[in-house]
Amino acid sequence: MVTEQVVLHALATIQDPDLHRDIVSLGFIKGLKIEGGKVAFTIELTTPACPVRKQMEDGARQAVAALPGVDEVEVTMTSRVTTSRDSQSGYLPGVLNTVAVASGKGGVGKSTVAANLAVSLSRTGARVGLMDADVYGPCIPKLMGVAGALQHTEDGKVIPPLPYGVKIMSMGFLLPKNEAVIWRGPMLHKMIQEFLGRVEWGELDYLVMDLPPGTGDIQLSLCQSIALTGAVIVSTPQDVALEVAAKAILMFNKLKVPILGIIENMSYHTCSHCGQREDIFGHGGAREASEKTEIPFLGEVPLDATIRVQSDEGRPVALESEDSPAARAFHEIAGRLAAQISISNAAAGGLQKEPVVVLR
Repeated sequence: MVTEQVVLHALATIQDPDLHRDIVSLGFIKGLKIEGGKVAFTIELTTPACPVRKQMEDGARQAVAALPGVDEVEVTMTSRVTTSRDSQSGYLPGVLNTVAVASGKGGVGKSTVAANLAVSLSRTGARVGLMDADVYGPCIPKLMGVAGALQHTEDGKVIPPLPYGVKIMSMGFLLPKNEAVIWRGPMLHKMIQEFLGRVEWGELDYLVMDLPPGTGDIQLSLCQSIALTGAVIVSTPQDVALEVAAKAILMFNKLKVPILGIIENMSYHTCSHCGQREDIFGHGGAREASEKTEIPFLGEVPLDATIRVQSDEGRPVALESEDSPAARAFHEIAGRLAAQISISNAAAGGLQKEPVVVLR
């Protein structure tokens, strides 16, 4: 006879590769039911963007199917995103995780990376917001294909537009065309507080924040206003960009913000005619930097004309299928980022929050 204890013992052989514990002791197994030779259960992961979801499902199915007396195995995959922040007080009460996307210098494609990460996470079923805190060069509205006047709630809060399933807010919505922001620190701090407290973000699993380049007032104001889940550093491969990126890492370390990973953008170019790969800006510098600093390397994004074309059209390349190398790169990086967030939350004693998202 198949018993619950026997099934759980079999499932305990399946390890979460990121949390380094078996899925039974992690509490991932829910709703185990045994009816004769049929066994049904749910695996509840810590993120819908789990990069090893299929491997975990297949492994669990095979482990149970191999038990004597089991004729049928039904596995349902769900997720419940974890958090380490007190989301019931202060700013962003309904947001589980806040992720700053930063760079040491401009021109490394940070905003493009932030937009595509947000879209990639949203495609997995996560509830995602994208806050454009790059006041001096707000380009998220352009990248996400949004224009026009903002809507407001009855109590005056901004209702963020929802392109491609991502809630967004940007200074670009508030500035007349071709006008520049010339503000000192106090005004920048007030703007950050307005974006955090006067925008109807609602319930989100991830709020991605596109920061301006460098280590200035906005970064400091944001870190002083909320407890960030972590930061992602974007760099290009060449030495000068990596040296400046190191300053951003140092800043977040001083502000006690975990570094979730490093992304190498414009990592390589593949010729569309001959297929030859060219390392225009060098290659592998960000990976090497991550090894030296012991910061996770989240992946590399190619220098691809498709990214530029679709960004100009307001349609992030992450919307494309896995046939697109650029889209595939962003999807994989988003999965690794989600995994690092889960790891960070687990280390901080993070709690799982509702709602459950059915993946299939």
